[in-house]
Parts: sequence; C-alpha cells; structure tokens
Amino acid sequence: MQAIFDGGPPPPVPTPFNLAAHVLEAGTADPDKVALAIVAPTGAERWSYGRLRAAVLGIAHGLRAQGLGPGERVLMRLGNDVAFPLAYLGAIAADLVPVPTSAQLTEREVAKIADHLAPSAVLRDPRVACPDLACPVYDTSDMAAWRDGPQGGFVMGDPNRLAYIVMTSGTSGSPRAVAHAHRAVWARRMMVEGWYGLRPSDRLAHAGAFNWTFTLGTGLLDPWAAGATAIIPADGVAPAQLPLLLKRHEATLFAAAPGVYRQMLKHAPFDLPKLRHGLSAGEKMPEALRDAWRTATGTEVYEAYGMSECSTFISAAPDRPAAPGTLGRPQDGRRVAILGPEGPEPLDTPGEIAVDRTDPGLMLGYVDAPEATAEKMNGAWFLTGDRGQMAADGTITYLGRMDDLMNAGGLRVSPLEIEEALLAHPGIDEVGAAEVEVKDGVRVIGAFWTGPEPLDDAALHAFASERLARYKCPRVWVRCDALPKSTNGKLQRRALPALRDPIHSTGERGAPARPV
Repeated sequence: MQAIFDGGPPPPVPTPFNLAAHVLEAGTADPDKVALAIVAPTGAERWSYGRLRAAVLGIAHGLRAQGLGPGERVLMRLGNDVAFPLAYLGAIAADLVPVPTSAQLTEREVAKIADHLAPSAVLRDPRVACPDLACPVYDTSDMAAWRDGPQGGFVMGDPNRLAYIVMTSGTSGSPRAVAHAHRAVWARRMMVEGWYGLRPSDRLAHAGAFNWTFTLGTGLLDPWAAGATAIIPADGVAPAQLPLLLKRHEATLFAAAPGVYRQMLKHAPFDLPKLRHGLSAGEKMPEALRDAWRTATGTEVYEAYGMSECSTFISAAPDRPAAPGTLGRPQDGRRVAILGPEGPEPLDTPGEIAVDRTDPGLMLGYVDAPEATAEKMNGAWFLTGDRGQMAADGTITYLGRMDDLMNAGGLRVSPLEIEEALLAHPGIDEVGAAEVEVKDGVRVIGAFWTGPEPLDDAALHAFASERLARYKCPRVWVRCDALPKSTNGKLQRRALPALRDPIHSTGERGAPARPV
C-alpha cells in the first residue's frame, strides 16, 4: 500500500471572510470574559474580549486613516507585549498585509526584508532595531491613540486573498517571505481536536514571546477563536518562574518548545493542579524529556509537526496519543504522503513528508520567488523538506531534514545565512555552520572555521551578534585546520560536528574552551 493518509475533506471556508473577524467572533458572546492575561510574579494585565475587539478595530480605523489601502504591506517591528497581536489583527481587519518579524533581528537583517517586500508603512516600538526606511513609521504611541479612538469595521472578501506574510529561513541563505491567505486561520480549526483538545472554558498558557508565530497562532489566535482565555508571560519572565505562574493563574493547557520544558524541569518538583496536558512544537521532543515531565506533573505532552508554510498538520491529541518515538497522525481534514523520486512510497518506507496542495492552511507561495515556490510543489503535493515514514494506521515517524537547515529553539535557520555573515570577519577564511549536540537531547548551532590565527570566542560572538539575530548566533565555535569537502569541493556540513571534541563546548578543535 502507498504511504498516503487521507483524513477526508477539510471544513469549507465561509465566504466572504476576514481572518481577524473570525478570530474575534466567539468573544462577542461574552465581551466581559478575560481574553488575555499577561502574567508576571508582580501581577497580571488583563484584556477582556470587548476591550480586545475595540482595540483591534481602533487600530484598523487608524491605519486606514493614514491612507493605507487594501493589500498594502505593513512591516511590524514590535516588542514582546500586547501591541504585537493588536497591530497584527488590526492590520488584517483593515485588509492590509502585516509582516510580523522577530524583535531580535538586527538592522541589517530588517533592511534585507524591507528591500524585498517594499512595505508601505512600519509599525514600530522605538526600542526595537529598525533601519531608516523610505516609508511612514508609526510608533507604539500612535497605535495606543488609535486603539482608543474611532472604530472601523472588518473588511470582508475572498478567503483566498493575501492576509499576512511571515519570514522563514530558505536553503538559499536568504529568508523566504511566505504569503498566507485569510483562509489559513480557518484551517487551524483542524488542530482543535487533532492536537489541543481545546474547550471554551480553557485557560491556555504559552511560554513564548508575543512576536513568535508559534505563540501568535497557538497561544493567541486559536484560544480566541474558541472563546477561551490566553495566558502569556510578561517580557522578562524566566522559565523558573513559570510553574508558579501556571498554578496561580489556573492554566489548563500549556504550550512551549521542548527547551522550555527542559528548563522548567530543572526546578521540579512543582504542582500544577488544573493542568490537563501540555503541547509542544517547533522541534522534536526527546522521549526522555517527555517522561520527565510526566513524572513531575502527572500530565502528558502532545506534540505537533508543521512549518511556516503550513502550520501544524501532524499531531498527537488527548484522544489519539502518539506511539513512542512518533509524531502522531495527520489531523482529520488533512491529506499527507511520504514521497520518493517516483511518487508516494510504500508504507514503512522512508521518504519526504508532503502535504496536499489543496490544504487550506498551505501558503499561497513565496513572495516574488516563483522558482522557489515551484521547487516545493511536486504535482499534487507540497514538499516539506523533512524525512519520515508512515505506518499502516497513518502514524508518522520523523527521520530528520532532507537539507542542512538547523533548528534553533523551534526556529529554522539556514547555515548559509550564518556563513555569509561570518565570512565578513577578516580573520575567517572559511566557515561552515551545523547543529551540534552539547548534551543528551540539547542541540545548538556551531560555527566551524579556518583562519591564520586563533580568535577569541567572545569576540567572535560579538561580531556575529552585530549581524545576526540572537537565536541565529552560534553557541559553539571550533577553529579547524580544514573543513570537510566532497571531491568537487562542496562543503559537507553533516561532517562538521565530528570535528568538535565531544568533551568540550567551544573552541579550537581538541582544546578546552568555555561556552559563550
């Protein structure tokens, strides 16, 4: 039998449609209910559904009042606070196209994005890096005034029209701009039972920052679309503080990348009496970590697999747990295959994970990159770039990347982007970037370089930090005599980790060094 899982047709998307209107509709039934709690050890900032809706529509009116029209792109350079989701939904409500970006990006990285996308305006927190751009800039004080001002309405239209653009690392070394339609949020309904087990009465806590797409979708948009309460830690809250906050604010669901679970468990035992289960995505969770969480809390963690181009579409769920070592099964409404060179492979055969091109959550394409878009499309399928194999019941086991993309705390990073930035250093002749395992289940980005003289790790880290977002900066530095290459001179990145002395974290090959 072929390795194809057909979960039936997805729910049809209503027409006309607006992503922001859909997200905020459930909250109209009880406008006084808490939609969002931003929590810290000192207290909480709470937003009711009525206040949330009014602020979003106020920002929508304010943006339109600046002369911005349907389809114009708005670059978001905002910090880790409520201004981020308000601006995102306000722009979409007004039929503009927000481009959310990480606050960690440097001016150099933001300039590349702006050159590519040519935004019509920037929404900015003055504390967040942003180059001078040839378009109007509206800061957080402008947005604060708009959200308390006159309210606009939701601009309804074709659910297939462009709604937002997110950035993801591409194998070319330059970030790809992923274009998504309004219908993408409708496709997330398949996660409610297929992953979350989400109920309107739930209080879903997410450990990520507001401006991470994992937080934006799982931590905010999905609970709001269900009429539930979202709980987000305030900027600066450490993993050690999360257990107490989850208990104090009666979290029933908890979502985080595996690294956060690992950090929290350093401070176990702790008591989470209201928690039903945890949710994990962004990178594969080691079974030992899942077992440790179960022992500490008495609850399960359900994992999901997806990407910027299609969010999550394979997962485990409370009523459909995954077998150990597997990702789970495709959600109802999804059609997923394991492909080889000639098409779908037989069951239990390794191949590339692919999702049906008609999936409503799939991207429209990469912006102004038809060749890159075509490379990911294979007939009826979208190619994920990840390897897996499918069992007879549809269960999928993850087998790693098809290419050299790395995972930094749930964010995919291209080694080419890192290598390009580091080659600007006058003391580096050649460089290769690859993931390295620093201890069981913990992987970080390593830079393997050649040069005439030894260089200080801290100085190299400072150089990288000026050119790369913090999550892209190498945590391991290894000076090598030479880099491994194929007979035709191509860098063999998968051979790089073997050049590192496994006893030590950073430094010249075989020499003790300190972690950065």
